[in-house]
Amino acid sequence: MLLLLSSHAAAAKTSIPTMKRAIILGAYPESVVAFRGDLIQAVANAGHEVIVMTAPTRPNIVAEIESLRGLGQELNPAARCRVAPGKVVFRGYPVQRNALNPKSDWRTLRELQRAFRELQPDVILAYTIKPIIWGGIAARSLPRARFVAMVTGLGYAFQGSTLRRRLLNQVVVRLYRYALRRADTVIFQNVDNRDEFIRRRIVPANKCHTVPGSGVNLDRFRFTPLPKGPPRFLLIARLLGEKGIREYAAAAAIVKQRFPNSRFSLVGPTDPSPDGIPLKEVERWQQTGAIEYHGATDDVRPYLRDSHIYCLPSYHEGMPRTVLEAMAMGRPILTTDVCGCRETVIPGTNGWLVPSGDANSLAERMMWFVEHREQWETMAFASRRLAEEKFDVANVNRKMLEQLNLGDG
Repeated sequence: MLLLLSSHAAAAKTSIPTMKRAIILGAYPESVVAFRGDLIQAVANAGHEVIVMTAPTRPNIVAEIESLRGLGQELNPAARCRVAPGKVVFRGYPVQRNALNPKSDWRTLRELQRAFRELQPDVILAYTIKPIIWGGIAARSLPRARFVAMVTGLGYAFQGSTLRRRLLNQVVVRLYRYALRRADTVIFQNVDNRDEFIRRRIVPANKCHTVPGSGVNLDRFRFTPLPKGPPRFLLIARLLGEKGIREYAAAAAIVKQRFPNSRFSLVGPTDPSPDGIPLKEVERWQQTGAIEYHGATDDVRPYLRDSHIYCLPSYHEGMPRTVLEAMAMGRPILTTDVCGCRETVIPGTNGWLVPSGDANSLAERMMWFVEHREQWETMAFASRRLAEEKFDVANVNRKMLEQLNLGDG
């Protein structure tokens, strides 16, 4: 009888999943739910505790993040584990997102070291430059914690050839090397960014993995028929020069000379980075009638529904989330032939690629769309099919959980 009871107890013990504490480390709180919400939900649904760390933010955003707790997961006191399965908790930390400031960055590092020692996570996933660098250095004091970096794009420090940019690049590359020296895995959203890190000896090839961006939620971004009315182009982006916004405005002005009924919408918040476009410049474009600026939004779907062609003339991307959302909703894509963007378009099938920084080439393809309205619907269906086949967030998150060692079993 005793043997039977002990065998039942052993079976019960092995059936309890290993619950872990995971930190998702970012910088910009306003984008957490939109960009990482599905991943946070997937980790919580797998029965793990998730602590989301970004810069401090407003109570309503904290509440939105913490509402992502795992479905069907309840804290079981009898399990006597140090984590709360399925729970999502927000914790702010000081981080200056847009500049290298030794005093501010030292404060960021010290706070992360303190938080990691207190929380004792099993795994840390850091994304964007500051969280990867300072989180990677702070995680070195936790030899048993798994540190995973997700490079969502090379960003400002890797672009341009001015003396200031070259010096910044040298500093950032060295910091990346040191921070990632003990990383378990480095995840890239396109092979060009991966190869750049390997070429610069920032990280060895055997630590590198790629996933097709952050994926797109195909249920949230459902296919919608193209609207009637004059051609409407749409660009959704933070107001940054390297998103190609100036080229978009210049191309719009060219197209409107020939097709004055065409409309060009711009949606997105201002950005305090050195590459930020002043709001006064955007207002001047609007006054000339080239574009219609709608400001920032928490929900891009109404703008995508009202558009015909989605346009992103970016200089560089990891994997452009707004393009994936536009594809999922069935919009032809006009973007640039640069890393990240080119993975989203099969030229002539679901859209077109143009050279970056070239307003005239962009305008020519815009006019092609205006003149070939009969092809929009075919391209719209092709975009949706590509989103389903390659960028479904459920498939992307399964790969992410594998890399984080947080999958089933």
